[in-house]
Amino acid sequence: MAQRLIVIGGDAAGMSAASQARRRRDRGDLEIVVFERGNFTSYSACGIPYWISGLVPGPEALIARTPETFRTDYAMDVRMRHEVTAIDLERREVVARDLKGGEVRERFDDLMYATGAVPVKPSWAITDAGGVFGMQTLDDGAALRDWLDADPQPRRAVVVGGGYIGVEIAEALIQRGLSVTLVEAGEQPMSTVDSDMGELVAEAMRGLGITIRGSLPVTGLEERDGRVSAVVTAEGPIPTDVVVMGLGVRPNAALAEAAGLPLGPTGAIRVDRRMRVPGHPGVWAAGDCVETLHRVSGLPVHVPLGTHANKQGRVAGINIGGGYATFTGVIGTAVTKVCDLEVGRTGLRERDATAAGFEFVSVIAESTNRAGYYPGARPMTVKLIAERPSGRLLGAQIVGWSEAAKRIDSLAVALWNGMTVDDMTQLDLGYAPPYAPVWDPVLIAARKAVDALAALDR
Repeated sequence: MAQRLIVIGGDAAGMSAASQARRRRDRGDLEIVVFERGNFTSYSACGIPYWISGLVPGPEALIARTPETFRTDYAMDVRMRHEVTAIDLERREVVARDLKGGEVRERFDDLMYATGAVPVKPSWAITDAGGVFGMQTLDDGAALRDWLDADPQPRRAVVVGGGYIGVEIAEALIQRGLSVTLVEAGEQPMSTVDSDMGELVAEAMRGLGITIRGSLPVTGLEERDGRVSAVVTAEGPIPTDVVVMGLGVRPNAALAEAAGLPLGPTGAIRVDRRMRVPGHPGVWAAGDCVETLHRVSGLPVHVPLGTHANKQGRVAGINIGGGYATFTGVIGTAVTKVCDLEVGRTGLRERDATAAGFEFVSVIAESTNRAGYYPGARPMTVKLIAERPSGRLLGAQIVGWSEAAKRIDSLAVALWNGMTVDDMTQLDLGYAPPYAPVWDPVLIAARKAVDALAALDR
């Protein structure tokens, strides 16, 4: 009898794992059954804001592989609109509910748990009123698009939360011609960077016409005739026709916890480097539902990004298929944009470095994306955080215009390999006036950090 792999979740981690396992074992050796509660497989959730804005023409552009592709080309039994409701580890079975009606039980030899993350939804946001949306799945994006295209079309929008999704959706809605207010409990949006860098993002958002209401928690919603009509805050209601929640996500680990799988301090599932769940042979997990090691702080973290999910799923699938692979951790590299303003970060923020017990210096260097005399040269701000006294790079952030965000990659490589800021001053980076000044902003920031460390040691 063929071994049987059950996959819970049909997006990045789950289908990467299933595909890698299939490449190593044919159907006669390995049967693969996938349960997905949504309507789509293997899609780019990160592309949803660009579909909302109209920059991407339709959801098909965001789908890498359809269920039918997995069925025909990968010999997988892909069951859409099926939600797994229980895992019986003793009997090695899962219970799944067909959302069209009925329930099934399926045995497994290997179990791939890839349920992703779910949006943070406070009690005040639980409502039957129309016009209130999360933004986690392609189905969520489709629902928001339908609302925006309906008659009468919304004119005002409130985005609650200023993380990546909140900032990107605010831009998408302003591009669709809505009046947009972003409400943030913190001082400013983009808490994924330090406050001094976040203020640069806030300025750019205001320049687009987005109203930012910082240090303002939301306490409720008002509705009229079954539709949302206002967001309630301590400073009074903010009238709106649509609300998009961007308060972040948490690991979708409730099913795992109920089954007795171990969770870590982040609330996500604990896994080893091969993506195995400790103490449970044949049970694997990957993606936004698991925690992993931060290579700089040495602490467990939950960093829900598609890049990690695909890599972790690939590692799990190789191992399930009989190979050997490991996932060695993350450093939290991420990029986004607000109109033409680009934002990148990697490693630790100042508060992360403090929490991890590091002594450090932080410096900010102002430069330009191109040679100052070259047409189109615009400001770029680079922030580096370096350990004291070693000078080891701990984190970096960049805010600037074109050619800014992807510069974070060179800093991520330096961070990944434990380089010091002194090492970095000698990096052989590319130079031409259309792409960089003769002293690249990264090199200027590294020199400034070296000087700051030397000043402290005098």
